[in-house]
Amino acid sequence: MWKLFVVLVLVGAGAAALWVNAGSAEGPRIEITGPAVIGQTGEVSVGVTTPGGALTSLVVTLIQGDRTIPVFSLTPDSTAELSITGDNVSVTRPTGKRVVPELKAGTAQITVSAVRPVLFGFRQAASTASRDVEVRLTPPQIAVLSQFHYVNHGGSEVVVYRVTPADAESGVRVGNYEYRGFPASGAGIATADPALRVAFFALLWDQDIKTPIQVFARDGVGNEGSGSFDFRVFPKQFRASTINLDDRFLSRVVPPILQNSTELTVDDPSNLLAAYLAINRDLRRMNNETISALAKDTASEIFWRGAFKQLLNTAVEAGFADQRTYVYQGQDVDHQVHLGFDLASTAAAPVLAANRGRVVHAGWLGIYGNCVIVDHGMGLQSLYAHLSSITVTTGQMVELEAELGRSGATGLAGGDHLHFTMLLGGNAITPIDWWSAQWVRDRVLRKLVEAGATPSAVGAG
Repeated sequence: MWKLFVVLVLVGAGAAALWVNAGSAEGPRIEITGPAVIGQTGEVSVGVTTPGGALTSLVVTLIQGDRTIPVFSLTPDSTAELSITGDNVSVTRPTGKRVVPELKAGTAQITVSAVRPVLFGFRQAASTASRDVEVRLTPPQIAVLSQFHYVNHGGSEVVVYRVTPADAESGVRVGNYEYRGFPASGAGIATADPALRVAFFALLWDQDIKTPIQVFARDGVGNEGSGSFDFRVFPKQFRASTINLDDRFLSRVVPPILQNSTELTVDDPSNLLAAYLAINRDLRRMNNETISALAKDTASEIFWRGAFKQLLNTAVEAGFADQRTYVYQGQDVDHQVHLGFDLASTAAAPVLAANRGRVVHAGWLGIYGNCVIVDHGMGLQSLYAHLSSITVTTGQMVELEAELGRSGATGLAGGDHLHFTMLLGGNAITPIDWWSAQWVRDRVLRKLVEAGATPSAVGAG
């Protein structure tokens, strides 16, 4: 009997020891990550390390003054928001003023409490952590320095401005389009302070001439400021034209485009008209999306020097923003807009770079056939299409009038010619402005020189 008693005493003592030890077990390890500053936007990220990722409680709050704002609480419904990998549990939640309207500028504290089960769930081990964050709600300040901004409908302009703080994202907003601003040092203004910016912008051919144009600046936590500046828009008339399609033309252009453009799916390639319409509509849209994406591959400095040069000894066969109606066997079958100039001289004529820049595309591009795109910096690019051959490679720097290839009739070309256009932020703009030495001097170089650019650095002297 006494032996049984001893056993019971030992078991009881062991159980008591386990109970006591469980009560002093280390709680989950908590790490509060995410930005040190929140504003209109922002988030809190919490990482917890606990055996097997097991938690019985996880509460995240934001404390500011006498306010305690719930951020996250572990419930059966919120478990799906957790990311669990082995012993690691994490959760990220938005905390900016847009989702927490009661936030005020100043300091706030993130607090986290976490509880894990121990002793098969009979006891629990808890831990807490906190971290201060700054709540910043003041929008960046922006001031335009340049004057006399005249915009041709379908064309472009430039503005020089100062933004505070200097690291804020900024530029010009034209309707729903945003044109990025670049450090002024890249425009030949060697003594520019870090807050000085240069932004090229455009009023596209299909935007209303009354479209709002403003400078804007936003910081990394969603605070945004904007401002107006003086500008004047000059309306332009765009032509309407008719393109007659026939079976001979369709049989020449459709098969090679389908062969080289595997991104386009056509149900019946033998139906040349249907395939052509898919090319003219769907492939055109895909190609223009590619061109827009290439706009991101732009330098933060100006490569070009002075006015751009139109290909010499060429006749203009089609102009910018021509409104085209496509006719087949007497019926209107499509409507598209021609966003460039068709320039023709002799077959396989040398195609020369309109200005200095870096090649960002050299190869097949759907309706444009063999195509070269040259980046001139700060969002400005030039496009050369329908080439019979290409003599440059992507990444190559080219000088003014360097040979890019030879003219041809690849893609949707009715005959040997060069389709040329200018691009700003991936959007087609009229080349006429950039071909004009007076326009470049008055509309662009004047502003850069007034802001401190060395004339020789931008081809102004």
